[in-house]
Amino acid sequence: MAVQARRSRAPVRAASRATGGAAAGSRGAGRAAVPERGSLYEEVTARVIAEMEAGRFPWVQPWSGTAAQPCLPRNAASGRPYSGINVLILWGEAIARGYSGQGWLTFRQALASGGGVRKGERGVTICYADRFTPERERERAVAEGGEPGSVAFLKRFTVFNTDQIDWGDNPRPAFAVEPPPLPEREIVPIGEALIAATGADFRIGGAEAYYSPAFDYVQVPPQPAFPHQVDYYRTATHELGHWTGHRSRLARDQSGAFGTALYAREELVAELSAAFVCATLGIEPNVRHADYLASWLAVLRADDRAIFKAASLAAKSADYLLGFLADPAADAVQASSFEEMAA
Repeated sequence: MAVQARRSRAPVRAASRATGGAAAGSRGAGRAAVPERGSLYEEVTARVIAEMEAGRFPWVQPWSGTAAQPCLPRNAASGRPYSGINVLILWGEAIARGYSGQGWLTFRQALASGGGVRKGERGVTICYADRFTPERERERAVAEGGEPGSVAFLKRFTVFNTDQIDWGDNPRPAFAVEPPPLPEREIVPIGEALIAATGADFRIGGAEAYYSPAFDYVQVPPQPAFPHQVDYYRTATHELGHWTGHRSRLARDQSGAFGTALYAREELVAELSAAFVCATLGIEPNVRHADYLASWLAVLRADDRAIFKAASLAAKSADYLLGFLADPAADAVQASSFEEMAA
């Protein structure tokens, strides 16, 4: 059967409101001032740590607390889904504020759509990353040969949920209307289709779920071993997240022994990858390995770029898996240009 993919926490709120941030939005289509180097990493990481210390995982929040259906947040005007760390930021904001959907617009995009940000509404800061080559590096490369070095940077952008937009007498744009949730009965065929499409050595049996990097196979218990059938597919996407890291695929370092920081980083990537894949397919994400909380916190406290790196690698992993589905809409975690920033 044809596979229909679904649409495509640490919330970081913008410093400006619609009343004060409108001017900033009109100057740069929602772009805020470039932050001091490192400050955005620290700000996002601190919020993620605070959420995790409170027992809330930024990539798995109580979706029942909001009207929004599980899916990736997207720019409502372009339809393009956000990626990496921005997914965690926008998921958190939508859930914390009870928004009905995952569509977001800059201040200028809201105006262009015939609406406007309601007075007093607060936007949320997301980030864009890129690299630039300083002129002195270009000159050095010309004089000495070789490739010029580049410098990574982050920019802030402020976006607003479509629930924060008032279209007045204008008709509400089609992009601001959320499609109905995927019927639960359709989750099983979509999950099975993804597993089959990967061509992975996927073995069913035993009492443990794991991926073997040495022998490149995934092992999961049979479906009756799970309290709910959907948990089988949540677990499968987690282990397939590890599978993408094999040296013949995305070539992540999977040599870390249990209890090491490297092992914790890989588990975090697989957790985020599974959350991104599940949400894209309309499956509510959940935590498969909450017992790694302490090790994840240690990694984040030691490196304020760790969550950015993990989210970037997870976006690549999810995109790799979804690329196996025949439906072009499945390519919903297309990595945005900011993700290379964390490398």
